[in-house]
Amino acid sequence: MSIKSEQIINQILESYQTNDTTVRIDAENIVNKKVIIEIIEELRRVIYPGFFDANRVRSDYLQYLVGERIEFIQYHLKKQIARVLGNEEVCAGCPKSTIGARAEEIVHTFLEKIPQIREYLATDVQAAYDGDPAAYSTDEIIFSYPGIYAITVYRLAHELVLLGVPLIPRIMTEYVHGLTGIDINPGATIGKYFCIDHGTGIVIGETTTIGDHVKIYQGVTLGALSTKRGQLLKGEKRHPTIGNYVTIYSGTSVLGGETVIGDNVTIGGNAFIVNSISPGMKVNVKNPELQYSRDTRSEFVQDGFWDWVI
Repeated sequence: MSIKSEQIINQILESYQTNDTTVRIDAENIVNKKVIIEIIEELRRVIYPGFFDANRVRSDYLQYLVGERIEFIQYHLKKQIARVLGNEEVCAGCPKSTIGARAEEIVHTFLEKIPQIREYLATDVQAAYDGDPAAYSTDEIIFSYPGIYAITVYRLAHELVLLGVPLIPRIMTEYVHGLTGIDINPGATIGKYFCIDHGTGIVIGETTTIGDHVKIYQGVTLGALSTKRGQLLKGEKRHPTIGNYVTIYSGTSVLGGETVIGDNVTIGGNAFIVNSISPGMKVNVKNPELQYSRDTRSEFVQDGFWDWVI
């Protein structure tokens, strides 16, 4: 190894001492992100049997297949949850036996929730199909719609939040955020028949509450009005409450923990909402006035471009 290489290595090692929040040395890894992603995909196969399998799923072998998958999820999820519970920031000094028992209890309760999660997701799939004339089947929605993928993982992660699991739910939803462009914090509360249309750029904050039969389009933000106080805001209601049968069109921001959108409200695109809206209202941004002028640049005049457009 050259002297220059040794100098570089020593400089990197010194940086580990200087910036210790970005290293984990001589300590067990909190979680294995790769395993969590594998757990997500196994859960998705349990939720939607036959959709994401390489081979045909036969009813004769269904009990065995589901049992095998639940065993995989049970073993690996318990291990990952035990790791985060055993982290010094969560349970400093807790005996391993206590941590293991708690992780096992959480996983058991979580798996018991799968039928209920499937019930909610069935309504989400139906809402996406009913609201999209471009959809030719619910199969198309389950296979290909990023909104359903994001909602599926959110609903799984949200149950883990309710069971007091730190870190893992956020890893789950941020993994899907990276794939779909849809950012749903696992702490948000979302009712049945939730529909995300297109989805790219949607942000749903941690303390958001959404009722039933809500539809939101791409670029919608359900966010906080201000985060200047940072960590001091933790635990406060920072994000809006959305009622039932609400539609929010693309590019709209609804901000603030005191902002309540009543039932049966429709909000048009590109609105900026920081105050509550009464039930039954329609809110639209007044269209900006378009101004037309002729481009006098020679290349456009010579080509007759503007004559053709007008």
